[in-house]
Amino acid sequence: MWRPNAAWRRLEDELIRSAPPDLEEAFRTVEALLEEAVALGVWPPEDPLDGIEVDLCVAKIVNVPVDPGLHRKTAR
Repeated sequence: MWRPNAAWRRLEDELIRSAPPDLEEAFRTVEALLEEAVALGVWPPEDPLDGIEVDLCVAKIVNVPVDPGLHRKTAR
């Protein structure tokens, strides 16, 4: 399997920094994905609350304080 070396990573980093994020392109991508999901019949979901437990678990993991020691009691 090919593994990127340091030069390749520097090139990727430089390309990422040289191209500013394009919000309009991001919205077009999301809209295209939504259209495809509707065309495939997987959106909207039959049960809107299906999988909410997973969403809540991920939200708890992602939304941790910057300094975990500072708000240890409120983070749980």
